Amino acid sequence: MVMDKHDTIGIDAVAMCVNDIACAGGEPLFFLDYIACGKNYPEKIAAIVGGVAEGCVQSDAALIGGETAEHPGLMPEEDYDLAGFAVGVVDKANIIDGKSIVPGDVVLGLTSSGPHSNGFSLIRKVIEVSGASWEEKIGDKTLADAVMEPTRIYVKPVLSVMEKVEIKGMAHITGGGLLENVPRILPDNTQAVVKAGSWPRPEIFNWLQEKGNIEDHEMYRVFNNGIGMAVIVAADKAEEAMKLFREAGETVYRIGEIEARPEGAPGCVVK
Repeated sequence: MVMDKHDTIGIDAVAMCVNDIACAGGEPLFFLDYIACGKNYPEKIAAIVGGVAEGCVQSDAALIGGETAEHPGLMPEEDYDLAGFAVGVVDKANIIDGKSIVPGDVVLGLTSSGPHSNGFSLIRKVIEVSGASWEEKIGDKTLADAVMEPTRIYVKPVLSVMEKVEIKGMAHITGGGLLENVPRILPDNTQAVVKAGSWPRPEIFNWLQEKGNIEDHEMYRVFNNGIGMAVIVAADKAEEAMKLFREAGETVYRIGEIEARPEGAPGCVVK
C-alpha cells in the first residue's frame, strides 16, 4: 500500500501457483482468483485483475472466473486480500517427483527477477531500520521497483525443455529459499551442494544483506538470491539442458551437484 502499486501482485499470485504445477511436470489449465476488500475501488481492482490476466497469458492458463467480495466494516477500506488457485494436468508416466535423482546429478538455476513474492517482512524491516527511501537507486532501478519486480513465470521454457531432456526434479524457490525448497524433491539419501558465487547475485540482495546485517545462512533461508527455479538433470544432460533453456529465453547457471547425504546433514548446503 505504501507505493499504491497494484498491477504486479496479480502476476505474483498466478506465478506462485503455475510455477509449482510446472515443478511436477504439469501444464497449467486454468486459474481462478478471489479478492476480498474493505471497499471496492474499481481502478484498483482493475489493476489487480489486469495483473492476474497477464500472469495467465505468460503461463498459457485460462482465467475462467473469479470473485470480488466487499467487506465494509470488516476490513479497512484500503485493504484487500488476493487469493487464487490453478489446476494443471500431467500424464502419470511423466510426473516429475525426484525419485530418480542420484549423486552426480547437476543442479541448474534459472534466474529470478528479484525477491519475487517472498521475504517481504524482512525487506520492510531492513528498509525501516536503515531509513532508506523507496526512491533510492539500486543499480539501474529504484528500491521500490527492485523489490516489486513481478515473479518470473517459468512454465513455457520448462515445458519446452522437458520435451527434449529428462528433468529429474525441480524446485520453485519461494519462502525458505534454496535451503528449504530444494530438499523437498530429493531422495532421503541425497544432498544438494550449491556453490556460492556460481551465479551473479542481483544487487538488491547485496543491498539487503549489507543494510540489514544479515548472515549468509539467513539470506539463503529467506530469499531466492537470484535463483527462482532449481532444475536437476543428469550430468551428461546438463549442457544440452542449459542450451535449451537459453534458446527458450532463460538465463541459466550450473549452480551445484547432488551428493550422497551424510547422516544428520541438511538436504541442501551452500558452500
